[in-house]
Amino acid sequence: MKVAFTVFILLLTSFFGFSQSNPLPEENDRTGKLYIYWGWNRAWYSKSNITFTGNNYDFTLDKVMAYDRPNPFSAEIYLNPANITIPQYNLRVGYFISKHYNISFGIDHMKYVMPDSLTVKISGYIEGTGTIYDGTYVNDDFEVDSAFLTFEHTDGLNYPNIEFRRWDELFALKNANFNITEGLGAGILYPRSNTKLLNKQRYDEFHLAGYGLSAVVGLNITFYKHFFIQTEFKGGFIHMPDIRTTNSVSDKASQHFFFYQVNFVFGATINLKKKKDK
Repeated sequence: MKVAFTVFILLLTSFFGFSQSNPLPEENDRTGKLYIYWGWNRAWYSKSNITFTGNNYDFTLDKVMAYDRPNPFSAEIYLNPANITIPQYNLRVGYFISKHYNISFGIDHMKYVMPDSLTVKISGYIEGTGTIYDGTYVNDDFEVDSAFLTFEHTDGLNYPNIEFRRWDELFALKNANFNITEGLGAGILYPRSNTKLLNKQRYDEFHLAGYGLSAVVGLNITFYKHFFIQTEFKGGFIHMPDIRTTNSVSDKASQHFFFYQVNFVFGATINLKKKKDK
């Protein structure tokens, strides 16, 4: 949490610091330009407490760890248009409302995987399931395995969001402009969760589960004023109070955690402004 707070403050400082700085005298005016990018991410997550509730159970697993699941690189997966939504990806479309500011909509497709086997603390109760897990727990050590629980957001941890970003040119070389961008965002969490709890039927559908808040900073290199590559560091907070866990609507889970992304994207800029007559 301390690391996330520090990163958030640094991003805010960068955001408002650049907003007060003087632009380069030859900096391009991007007002009226549209941009779109596509790329991939690696993600990391803080530990979280996950609470499971249903008709015959109510328990919390403490400090559960999770990791992402990037696909090994192959042209068939990453470059084939039929498969490009399989890896962890980032898609964004934005519009410059002024020289330095733009509003964008994007989807961060991450993957969140709880390990198949881990030992955590458990508190609460499980009853009437006819399994070895029935009982009352008070901060007890508990071994979680696939027979007890499968818990993944692997198709995926989808974060559709709107961002407000600042853009500044750092310097320019021949046919290449080096820029920095930073911003804040908010959106919903619409995961397709792969979950199975106790002896209940597996659930694997899209479901509106909660919301997220985020901040981002990125380094952009634009070539010939239209094409660019960009690296980003993104961090934020995710709260999902309504995660479906089985086919029964009465069964659900809730959790919140911090996430961090490193993104590599590429895209293009299109000028939508009409050229003035000379």
